[in-house]
Amino acid sequence: MPASVAALRTEVLDFEPYAAGLSIEEIRERYGLESVIKLASNENPLGVAPLVQKRLKTAAGLAFRYPKPDTPRLRKAIACRMGVDQSRVVAGNGSDEIIDILIRVRAVPGRDNVLAFKPCFSMYKIQSKFLGVEFRQVPVEADFTYDLDKLAERVDENTALVFVTSPDNPSGFAPKAAELEAFARSLPPACLFVVDEAYMDFAEPEEAYSIRNLLDELDNLVILRTFSKAYGLAGMRLGYGLMHPDLADYLMRVRLPFSVNILAEEAGIAAIEDTCFYEATLQAVRSGRERLAAELTAMGCVPKPTQANFLMFTLPEACSLSAKDVFEKLLERGIIIRPLGSYGLPDSLRVSIGNEHENHAFLRGLREVLEEARA
Repeated sequence: MPASVAALRTEVLDFEPYAAGLSIEEIRERYGLESVIKLASNENPLGVAPLVQKRLKTAAGLAFRYPKPDTPRLRKAIACRMGVDQSRVVAGNGSDEIIDILIRVRAVPGRDNVLAFKPCFSMYKIQSKFLGVEFRQVPVEADFTYDLDKLAERVDENTALVFVTSPDNPSGFAPKAAELEAFARSLPPACLFVVDEAYMDFAEPEEAYSIRNLLDELDNLVILRTFSKAYGLAGMRLGYGLMHPDLADYLMRVRLPFSVNILAEEAGIAAIEDTCFYEATLQAVRSGRERLAAELTAMGCVPKPTQANFLMFTLPEACSLSAKDVFEKLLERGIIIRPLGSYGLPDSLRVSIGNEHENHAFLRGLREVLEEARA
């Protein structure tokens, strides 16, 4: 190894990259398949909104221009959609960028710590480690619910940020808003409480679970949202945070300029405007997850209750196959779901809610695999 590489920071030398889901192309090539269904990455089951596609075609000729660094038109659209002042909105290259900047501006390496449940979205841990900040975790309960009192016990004078994902990934659990509010009010004023609501659009009813209406009351509250799920823009990399205007101002100062490209900004604005597509997405997800939960249960699987656009489940108790075996056998049939070994859950699988055709194909494929295992 060259000396210049060996001299890199120790946090980098043993760094493990984010593990993304398998792509349709690699499974098609691996098994020689013509058709592959991907239900592994919690993407929008209806694809890209018609208005977004139209707007992108119109805006393509502007790709040679730099966007405005503070994305004012997009932030205004987000503010109107969320019912907050524009000064509270920070847009980013996915909500991942907002997570990264929050840790950078608040946590001091070697002194502060970041706290979250386990398992959780891996970016909290990845970015904390990369920045040299201690990352602490409190295990979720056996039924994947949150014990917020146990989380509160781990908070100390050096806890810079607490991340809570609601609804959670991979379980789909969402604590009630009143529980999150009580926890938020128990935190020291200097500790940022970051509620990652990437899947909140699918919660039913949303107002029972989201605490974004408390932004005016809690100066240390940050709400994260994304365009990757309900708005169908995972490939555009677009997300945002809602927070106190002073904190937003500092994030805007240090954020890399032009991190939200000009086409992503246009797509985000169009996605907000296309309310018909948004409502159709919610309907498809809510009806699809109800059907999948019922049919998985009928097969003897055990799906977890979920407020997200995916289902986590375990196989029938009498099944002779492991979760990894079932995952592999579904791949051979051109169906990609998510094994959860990387979350420390080797006996569990996660399936995204697809469209009617995709849901039917998944259920048929899983039924065939389980029947073959019993034969």
